[in-house]
Amino acid sequence: MKKILHTANTRGSADYGWLQANYSFSFANYFDPKRLQFGLLRVMNDDTVAPGMGFGKHPHENMEIVTIPQTGALKHRDSMGNEGIIQAGDIQVMSAGSGVEHSEINASSKEPVTLFQIWVFPETENVAPRYDQKKIASLLQPNQLATVVAPKDVAKGEQLWVHQQAYFSLGDFSEKTSITYQLHNKSHGAYVFVIEGAASVADEHLEKRDAVGVWDTHEVALDIAANSRILVIEIPMN
Repeated sequence: MKKILHTANTRGSADYGWLQANYSFSFANYFDPKRLQFGLLRVMNDDTVAPGMGFGKHPHENMEIVTIPQTGALKHRDSMGNEGIIQAGDIQVMSAGSGVEHSEINASSKEPVTLFQIWVFPETENVAPRYDQKKIASLLQPNQLATVVAPKDVAKGEQLWVHQQAYFSLGDFSEKTSITYQLHNKSHGAYVFVIEGAASVADEHLEKRDAVGVWDTHEVALDIAANSRILVIEIPMN
């Protein structure tokens, strides 16, 4: 097993006034040659957007973009004609493919919105752009990890999908819990991110917003503290 530890206080950060951002990987004005990506996981941004503010219309191409709001609500609009509100309990997936423009604005004039924005390199370039969002409450079970995003040819039911052999799993743990995450492919790795609470993974103790990337293994053991929320991103390493 190989691993890399990313504690919360080693992330890049930026204060734009309207946006407070923390970057797990090099992004915008933050650059660290040792933290460019984890496998095909390119971006893991932890953002707080001020009331009424947000990301104005801008382009993307050839990237799978997953947005997971934590609090508040985000107003989405894109060049495909999609428009709507995503909020805590929803997940948004956008395949930029051959090219798309979009904006993401805090839907509230009073409260900030907090979110994770995650980018994954696609397995096929220049696909037709697409957009989807869903509520994931039906997928979540107490004190278990649930797959909420899966590859296109694997996703079922209320799961969202991406153009990559990637799996996003979320879990809310009210009780102390030990689980073993089984990787779907020996060439994959798992990026374990503690949203809230604490966990021990690969002999590393993780607190809120800490993460560890693990690869060259077929499974990952997680000892999760009570009152924790965990995100696991399984991703091809090359």
